[in-house]
This record gives sequence, structure tokens and C-alpha cells, in this order.
Amino acid sequence: MKNFYQDGPRLQNTFQSDQILQNFLQRKLPQEIQKNVFDHLQHVGDLASGTWLKWAALAEAWPPRLTQFDPWGRRIDQIQVSDAWIQLEKAAATEGIVATAFERKFSEFSRVYQMALLYLYSPSSAFYSCPLAMTDGAARALEVYGDSDLKDRAFKRLISRDPKIFWTSGQWMTERTGGSDVSMTSTDATMVDAKNYKLHGTKWFTSATTSQMALTLARTNPQEKGNRGLSMFYVELRDANNQLQNIEVHRLKDKLGTKALPTAELSLLGAPARLVGNLGEGIKTIATVLNITRVYNSICALGHMRRGISLAFDYAQRREAFGAKLIDLPLHRKTLNDLQAEFEKCFAFTFFVVELLGKEEAGTASESQKKLLRALTPLVKLYTAKKAIQISSEVLEAFGGAGYIEDTGLPYLLRDAQVYAIWEGTTNVLALDFLRVCTKENAIGELTEWMMANGKGQNEDLKVLRDEKWQKPESARELAFLVSELLIRRL
Repeated sequence: MKNFYQDGPRLQNTFQSDQILQNFLQRKLPQEIQKNVFDHLQHVGDLASGTWLKWAALAEAWPPRLTQFDPWGRRIDQIQVSDAWIQLEKAAATEGIVATAFERKFSEFSRVYQMALLYLYSPSSAFYSCPLAMTDGAARALEVYGDSDLKDRAFKRLISRDPKIFWTSGQWMTERTGGSDVSMTSTDATMVDAKNYKLHGTKWFTSATTSQMALTLARTNPQEKGNRGLSMFYVELRDANNQLQNIEVHRLKDKLGTKALPTAELSLLGAPARLVGNLGEGIKTIATVLNITRVYNSICALGHMRRGISLAFDYAQRREAFGAKLIDLPLHRKTLNDLQAEFEKCFAFTFFVVELLGKEEAGTASESQKKLLRALTPLVKLYTAKKAIQISSEVLEAFGGAGYIEDTGLPYLLRDAQVYAIWEGTTNVLALDFLRVCTKENAIGELTEWMMANGKGQNEDLKVLRDEKWQKPESARELAFLVSELLIRRL
């Protein structure tokens, strides 16, 4: 044993080895769709366990760098990313990680197919899934609210499979004065003409700052406070010479995780912008983006859980302790099986919401299903984000000391997991969003009705939802988790 070296965990084709995903798609997709979809997912699963995994490691090892001035003192604010990060972008375009949803080749099943692709891509992408989330959200917003010029200029690039013309989008909402509370947004928009504006303000966090465009909120009347004074704007970051258009990048953020993802603090100094949607309806139009990015967040959290559990199960079959493989030790095996059970609950919840989203976009959703989608979108993001953190922590523990050593490539699982609970609304913000839907649209009644119809004789537990305490903001968080668990039992 003196010369013993422990083998680390290994990944197999991530689609071929994922029976939960395969079984779900076999149940949900019509037979005529399955062959094309399965062949493509098999191909993507191979890339995710090989080439993309190597690119992701390189992107993490060579994080973005900001050069603010050229050698002669000119302000340039160039963000340099690794070649591996660029390759991950090209792969996302080529494999249709965004495009699949908008081509709608398979009608309401297109979102299911697309999110299955994202689920496989995300944990091997060094968080290139973040720009894709905002790209998908921006594409949907422009599809719904964009005029013909914006659709021709930007929309077709956001949904392209051609890496040469593919664009990604940022989403700039967070400011010094307001993060989750966007009513505190202080960026001003000065009108040039009916469609064009100039923006002045500072954005405290801008993820994917190397994107070609961004959607942001600003005020056309600085005297008008609160949400009603906000409008949504389209910004192209660079001109025809690839120079930033009245935008200064102050610094790249030094974050706990997501190291390969360029996240910057910047100022808009008269940046040219286009109005998207109606004046004063910025919250309504940006909600279209958030509804997509929150589902993305859930899928990526789900893929993150799956990756950690896969590695832990593989390692348990390689590592010996107390005279047996870890997988043969009853308590260790039970621990891993419990993690798998929690993951499967999240899988069922997340893809149920994906199905609803696909139906809404294809125009086949009933009014009841549309209400369910509005109610469940914040819930699924909230629930899966918390579970990703819990599961990632247990996964690291399953590796013992190796899980705490950087060059095993494992600690990032826990560092990166924390972001899922922060992006696109924190737990409390999402719980209050859900409470508002309950108050305004009787979401509890709609959910209760659905759960009773799908209760399978287990409807006694729904009586708890009649308690008046759930109408209080301080109970919103508890309500969100309760409703999530009650619904999952019926999926």
C-alpha cells in the first residue's frame, strides 16, 4: 500500500448515463420526435463529458482580464477572455442551446428539448450558461416587444446557430442604490427622438459584459420615482470599430465563484439606446426576461446537482475504506441515495415548469396552465437553488479531504452553487413574488385545485394551505417551500 494512489472520479457520457433524463423524455416526447432528439443529446452528452469539460477547466484557469488603457494612455476598456471561453460560446451556438427553443420545430416540446440540451451543457460550460440565459430572455423580450428593426438587427442574431453571427446579451439591472429593489434604479434616459435615447448611470453588476448587447432599465423622467417611471432599453455595447459606445468599465468583480464569467461594474456616459416596449412599462417588459432566466437558473442548478452526485457515485465505486468500497458501506450508500432522491424531486419540479413554458410559447397552454406557470416560475428557482447548495455541500463531504483540495477540481462545486440563490432574485425576493401572485391572481387556489386533481388520494395535507397566516409577508418563505413540497409529491 506504500505506493497506492487513489483514482479520482470520472464522467461517462452525461446523457447516456442519465436514466432519469432518458426516462422523462421517453414519457413526454412523441415517438417520432425521440430519435432525432436522442441522437443529438447523445452527441452533446459525449461533448459534455470530454471536450467541453476540458474547455471549462481552461476557462476557469484563465479568467477574464480587464485592460483599461492602451500603451499611449487611450481609454480602451478591453475585457480579454480565454480561447476556451470563446470555444464554449461557439459550441452553444452550433448545438442550438438557444436556437432550439425559438425554431419551435417540435412545437410545445421544443422547450423540453432545449432545456435538456442546456441541462447537459451547463455543468461543463464554466457558466457560459449565464450569457445564454440572458440571451434567451432578451430574445423572448424582443420577440414579444421588439419592433421590426430590432428583430432584424438583434433577434435573429440571438437565436442563430452560426457562431459567426451569433450574439449574446447582458441584463443590466443592479445598481448601487438598487439590487433586488429595482424601484431604486437611478439611471436616466434622455430622449433623442421617438425611439432613441442616451443613458447615464452606473451599473454595479453586469454579467456577460463581453456580450454584443444588453437590456437595461432607466428613467425617462428623473422626477418620477418607483417602478412606474422605469422603461426598458436595448443597448449595443460597441460601434462598427468595436469601440465601446460611451461606456466605461471600472473593474471586473472578484467573486466567490463563476470565475470564468466576466462580471463588471460600469458607467453609461450617454450610451445610445433604443426603447423596447412602452414608456413606463419597464417592469412588465423586463419580467419577460426574468421569467426565462429564472427557469434557466433552475435548469443549471439541476445540472449542477446531477454533476456532483454523478462524481460522488463514481468515486464511491473506486474508493475503499473499512475493508469495502464506499458504495458498499450502508450509511454512505444511503447518503448518496438520499441525495439522488432530492435531485429527482428537483428534476420533476423543474421540467414540469419547462413543459408549461413550452405550452405557453407554442400557444397551446390553457388559462389554468398559464397561471400555474406564473406562480411556479419563482418557486422552482427558489427551491432548486437552495437544494443545489445543500447537495453540493454533501457531495464535497462524500470525498473527504479530497473534496476540500482545489486541484481535485471539486471545491468549485460548492463555491459556484451559492450563486444560484443570488442570481435572478434571492430566496426572500422570490417568496414575496410568489405571495404577490397568490394575492393578485389567487395562485393558491389554482395550485390547490391542480394538486387535488393530481393528489392520488393524498389531499388531506392540503388543508394546511387554508391557514390565514400565509397571507402575511413574514410567512412567504415558509409558504414557498411548503407549496413546493406539496406539489412535488404529486408530480
